[in-house]
Amino acid sequence: MMRLRLFATLLVASFASLFAPLLAAQTSPQLGDDIYKPSVGQSGKDVVWVPTPDALVTRMLQAAKVTDKDLVYDLGAGDGKIPIAAAKQYGATAVGIEFNPDMAALAKRNVERAGVANKVTIIPGDIFKEDFSKATVVTMYLLPDLNLKLRPTLLKMKPGTRVTSHQFTMGEWEPDETHQIESRDAYLWIIPTEVAGRWTLREDRGAWQGEINLSQRFQRIGGTLTIKGRMQPLLGAYVNGNDFGFTFVDPDQGLRNFRATVNGKTMTGSLRFQGYLSAVTGERM
Repeated sequence: MMRLRLFATLLVASFASLFAPLLAAQTSPQLGDDIYKPSVGQSGKDVVWVPTPDALVTRMLQAAKVTDKDLVYDLGAGDGKIPIAAAKQYGATAVGIEFNPDMAALAKRNVERAGVANKVTIIPGDIFKEDFSKATVVTMYLLPDLNLKLRPTLLKMKPGTRVTSHQFTMGEWEPDETHQIESRDAYLWIIPTEVAGRWTLREDRGAWQGEINLSQRFQRIGGTLTIKGRMQPLLGAYVNGNDFGFTFVDPDQGLRNFRATVNGKTMTGSLRFQGYLSAVTGERM
């Protein structure tokens, strides 16, 4: 009987030693979780880490009209929350740039866990050195001085690029939209095309010709229109990405609306008067 008890004890011990590694693997934290755990408010390069609330992340991406055709860059990606949301919720391709290598490694693990590694890339790097010029959407939660430092780079991006920021603005560059969720603010800007200067406008049929002289500060537009030697101010002039337009009163006191798409030194559009449209082209002088 003693031999049977001894044999049973040895058998149990053998099975325990055999399956111990498997059980440990099932119950232990995922790789890296026990290595680095960020804390809210911890210091980073010129910033502290405070995660953006999930509801605000969604609102920012909605405001930017993110789709599966977009390339989203998150500047200061933290744990990867925004790039992951852009990929999971909207099917976008996303890139997060994060200076802290431990945080970047955490973001990469979070991307893997979320199942979007085919859509999201995390770059350990400096947002002022990495190239994000191909982005169609830029997201960020930085401090005001960093936003201002980034502003010249953002304004050189392709017109129509959407920029959204949690909490902080761009100084005198007014946002196109403002949103608030859970007492947190989010702002949206659309990169405007450059229209400042003098342009000639011609109706394709040759029935109408004029000259506009435009001044511009960010997306705010002012200027004058000259027709047959008569100068008048533009009414409701705007620029939205590559889209440009204004309203004016013609020599016969009719109200006309001009809408065009700007492409460098040219613009093509139409003139609307009482429901009738005529094609118009413009050239920078």
